[in-house]
Amino acid sequence: MIVPKPVMQESRPGTFVLDAGTSLAADPALSEVAAWLRGELAPVTGGELLPGPGTESGAIRLVLGELPPEAYRLSVGERVEIVAGGPAGAFYGAQTLRQLLPAAAYRKAPGGPLAVPGTYVEDAPRFAWRGCVLDVARHFLTKHEVLRFIDLMALHKLNVLHLHLTDDQGWRVEIRRYPRLTEVGAWRKESQTGWNGAMDGRPHGGYYTQDDLREVVAYAARRQITVVPEIDLPGHTQAAIAAYPELGNLDTPLEVRTTWGVGRNVLNVEDSTIAFFQNVLEEVLEIFPSPYVVLGGDECPKDQWKESPAAQRRIAELGLRDEEELQGWFMRQFGDFLAERGRRMVGWDEVLEGGPPPGAIIASWRGELGAVAAARRGHDVVNCPNTSVYFDYRQGPGEDEPVPFGTVLTLEDVYAFEPIPAELRGEPAARHVLGAQCGVWTELIDSGRRIDYMAFPRLAAFAETVWSSEDRDLPGFLRRLEEHLRRLDAIGVEYRRAEGPLPWQTRPGVPGRPESPERWQAKLDAWTSRLRALS
Repeated sequence: MIVPKPVMQESRPGTFVLDAGTSLAADPALSEVAAWLRGELAPVTGGELLPGPGTESGAIRLVLGELPPEAYRLSVGERVEIVAGGPAGAFYGAQTLRQLLPAAAYRKAPGGPLAVPGTYVEDAPRFAWRGCVLDVARHFLTKHEVLRFIDLMALHKLNVLHLHLTDDQGWRVEIRRYPRLTEVGAWRKESQTGWNGAMDGRPHGGYYTQDDLREVVAYAARRQITVVPEIDLPGHTQAAIAAYPELGNLDTPLEVRTTWGVGRNVLNVEDSTIAFFQNVLEEVLEIFPSPYVVLGGDECPKDQWKESPAAQRRIAELGLRDEEELQGWFMRQFGDFLAERGRRMVGWDEVLEGGPPPGAIIASWRGELGAVAAARRGHDVVNCPNTSVYFDYRQGPGEDEPVPFGTVLTLEDVYAFEPIPAELRGEPAARHVLGAQCGVWTELIDSGRRIDYMAFPRLAAFAETVWSSEDRDLPGFLRRLEEHLRRLDAIGVEYRRAEGPLPWQTRPGVPGRPESPERWQAKLDAWTSRLRALS
């Protein structure tokens, strides 16, 4: 009962018994994976899974073979052998081995000998980018909560954590050159309780030191996950402007934003502001070795630029047509900056409207037309449409969801998501779809417990869409999910159950007004007309 479903699985004769005397050996190149697997299995067996005198002596063996880096073959009989193309493949094979064990293997306590039925698995992922956005800007998560979420991503063979570190409501990454970004920008005086709700009157904030984030990066890397930072600009920057008012367009000071939605306070386009954020990025690049950096580019109202003499002078000096092209020029200053340092910019699909930098990856969130337009222009694409993979959206109809926000996005809806848009199938441009990512946006998710509830079990369905074949089998997935939920129970994940919210998840006095279907359709129609013009 493996999630996500492997390419091929068949039963074989025999049973392997895992107990305190089981040994584990690995090729030297796979030693880190072996160490991780020992750490997961030792508390359950009560043993240490030490290697014998040589690789051949291990009852469980991790071996390098002639396979793609993320591929593996798993054989279970009298012994267990995982043959992998590299550390990533070995890690995924080890995750599959754990799923063949009883759910008790996910508890941190001895459970006696554990039997694994004879099995043979061949497996490899369909897409290279299997990601999740974790928004720590709107509601701060402790480092411990981030590490726990990384473990849950790894269980599902996801490999990209897109960490949304900055926004109007908070700046979460320490920048030593500009200490006020966290001294001021990491804290807000209160928060909106629902999308259109009252204010809670409670200060909220927090940030990660550079050492915290290096720890997160290293922890994720050991689990074959790349942490991709997001520094959002030129919109979603009110927290930065509150800390350093010279970055904005107004003479009046601002506070860190306390409400949700699209804010009109954006960066100015002065050379000093560009230099400021290039300095920020220098420190970000030292923390995150990821080949990718997300620079946002989304939801940037142009009202202040239209009213700014400096912005209008810049448009005239550069011979630009309008403010959209001004944003394109602004983003290219940073895209080129990253390219010179061997990194690639990722931008939300709005960057298509002003012209993205060469080599930029487009994250298509407003439906899928951005993905189609970008791929046909030769840009690599990460598909993440809000209508299919945004986990802040409610999971069922009615008012019984904890915060009934947005359109209904059920488990079955997520499972039906196809990363390659229908309009691209059969076209050469489809090769530009690197994969997809789901989104855990936290305006209305204020704790790790609520992340559990909103992300699971939908994240399990998403994981199968990016790992497994495009031939979906919903009844088969639901049968496998039944066993998988027992694993989540053993780990302690407070996922949404089919019968609805748990008592603690319905808090009186926390309003969350669902947007009407008509309003959502109007938004989608507006986005669609703009993106059709680009494709």
